[in-house]
Parts: sequence; C-alpha cells; structure tokens
Amino acid sequence: MSRNYKFHNPEGLYFVSFAVVEWLDVFTRNLYKDIIVDSLIFCQQKKGMEIIAWCIMTNHAHLIFRSVKGEKPQLIL
Repeated sequence: MSRNYKFHNPEGLYFVSFAVVEWLDVFTRNLYKDIIVDSLIFCQQKKGMEIIAWCIMTNHAHLIFRSVKGEKPQLIL
C-alpha cells in the first residue's frame, strides 16, 4: 500500500490520518499538540485549507479538509 495521499478531485473533501513512528504517545504533552495546531492554523491562513473536522489522539491525528483557493490538496498538507 502506498504511503502517499492521492487526491483525484481538487475540489473534494478529504480525510487524512497520520501516526507517530512506532505509535509513541507524544501528543500527551501540550507542547507537541500545539505544534500540530499551529501547523493547521498556518495551513488555514496561508495555504487555503478549510478544516471541517480534526482530532488529535495521543499518538495519531485525523483531519477532514478541502482546498478553498483552487490549490491542489496535496500541496497544502
């Protein structure tokens, strides 16, 4: 199975999920959660990402998003 996301519809709504290497529980510390949140805010403000829903677990995260500025989805992650 490929580890690269494939986006076939530039206007589509997409679900992505990513995990920490070896599923370590690093997001139990606010410092690391804040890095993820800051990155999502940057993508919203500078890259045209509209976030529909997101969830940070202790060792992985889920995100439902779409592109709102006509940018290819793979270029805003």
